[in-house]
Parts: sequence; C-alpha cells; structure tokens
Amino acid sequence: MTILRKPDWAFVCSHPAHFLAFGFGSGLAAKAPGTWGTLVALPLYALLLALGLGSMQIAWLCLPLFLVGIPICGLTGRALGVSDYGGIVWDEIVAMLLVLAFAPATPAGWLLAFVLFRLFDIVKPWPIRWFDRRIHGGFGVMADDLIAALFAMLVQAMAWQFLL
Repeated sequence: MTILRKPDWAFVCSHPAHFLAFGFGSGLAAKAPGTWGTLVALPLYALLLALGLGSMQIAWLCLPLFLVGIPICGLTGRALGVSDYGGIVWDEIVAMLLVLAFAPATPAGWLLAFVLFRLFDIVKPWPIRWFDRRIHGGFGVMADDLIAALFAMLVQAMAWQFLL
C-alpha cells in the first residue's frame, strides 16, 4: 500500500482517533515511533496508579482500551492508506500498560517490562509475525502487540521467579 498522506500534527489533531492512534503525538517521532509510543505507557501507568487504580484494575482496563483501539487504529490506518503505519502506536501503549500491570512497580521491574515488550514487538517470533503478516485492519494492529505483551509477561514472570 502507498501512504495517502504523510502524517503531521495537523493530521494527528484532525480527529480524536488519529490523536489516540498516534499516542498523543508520540507516533510522529522520526525515529523509532513504536519505542516512543511504548514510553508513553510509563507515565500513563504511573498516573493511573496515582489516581488510585491497582495493577489488576489497570490490567482489566486494557480490555476496553484494546477494543476501542480496533476502530481507532483501523480508521487512522485507512486515512493514511496503510493498515499498520509505524506511527500508529495505540497498540504499543495498551500492550505496555498490560505488561506493566504484571511487573513489579520498581524501576527494575518497569525497565525489564519495557525491554521485553520492545524485544518481542520488534523481533516478532512466531506466532506474532504470523498475526502481523496475515491479520490486517484495526484488529491486526492491536492483536500482534497483545501477543507480544503476553510473551513479555511470560518471560518477565519467569525472570522474577528466577531472580527472587
């Protein structure tokens, strides 16, 4: 697919779905927009904790955030002409929130969660790569990152089990 429009701040601010899909603008980063989008999840998670939500409440919150991400990412992808444009980072934000919900609330816990999620999101071992290549639209955008989050959560749990 050929991109219909190069996204900029005007595009991101032209529709609430674009603003969310681009991670409040973080997806406009020229280099590594997925990493910048993932980083957005860290202060967002801290804010949710400060507002009194517990980690399990945040984990459950990821379900509606995932579901709303399907049309958000789908609409933005269609507007750009590219289903899974790199600047669409809502999927990274939601997935990282989920990984953080199962990480120790320490700098080391958050760092390991971040590194593991980015590793699985970038390398895309099977079945992540399979979903990424075959499932398109908003659901496809969201699904491969959810699977990467599950991989990161599994390895994270094993790492903390081994370290403690």
